[in-house]
Amino acid sequence: MRETDIDTYENIPRDAVVTANDYRDGQHFALHTHRRGQFAYAASGVITVFTRQGNWVVPPQRAIWVPAGVAHEMSMAGPVTMLNTYIRDPACTRLGLPAHCQVFGISPLLHQLLIQAMDIPALYDETHREGLVMSLLLHEIADMPPLSLNAPLPVEPRLAYACRKLLEQPSLDIGIDDMALQVGMSRRTFTRLFRQQTGISFVEWRQQACLLAAVVRLGNGEAITRVATDLGYSSPSAFTSVFRRVLGKAPSRYFPKNTP
Repeated sequence: MRETDIDTYENIPRDAVVTANDYRDGQHFALHTHRRGQFAYAASGVITVFTRQGNWVVPPQRAIWVPAGVAHEMSMAGPVTMLNTYIRDPACTRLGLPAHCQVFGISPLLHQLLIQAMDIPALYDETHREGLVMSLLLHEIADMPPLSLNAPLPVEPRLAYACRKLLEQPSLDIGIDDMALQVGMSRRTFTRLFRQQTGISFVEWRQQACLLAAVVRLGNGEAITRVATDLGYSSPSAFTSVFRRVLGKAPSRYFPKNTP
């Protein structure tokens, strides 16, 4: 297994350091933080990230940005090759990177820059080719498109607990009345508080939770028909329609055929 001790890079006097790590299916990292921002690229496999604010799913050849100091958990679905770029705060500010977690698309150029950066020493010469590659890498990271691959978590303890349970086994069959009963609220109070704390309706959130679960399972090679049925969609075509509308591509085209 290829793995790098991240702590050795926290104090390197360079804006960015890139590391490469291989993880086994199901490997989990408990709640932790980094002193640098983390741009985690799933070269292969699927990564899930949990914080107190929500959860995110990172399909193959996409990435997630986790700002410095944000406590998060990470889990691997399938064998995962992760290329991490750890970025110092001044560079994050200069580049305008977000202060919250966000999944991003990856351009072919950024993919190649990350591959090149794996072989660049941590104390690279900032005035020569290696420094220019790392500078371009940072600017390309800042230019990547955000992707809608998260489900925000409410702060209210009963709502947060119920949402975490639903994320474990999401289904369109779980309705508003089911959730309201579970948390001991009236339907009206539940729907009002849910939107107030997450910014979206429960129906929208439930759909997002199902899509996140679908991304993990499809990324692991499960059949579209099985995933659609398990999540409560009326048919594979109905599932495909929602998937395409929200994520921009049909499931059959969303995942790369060959990952490095």
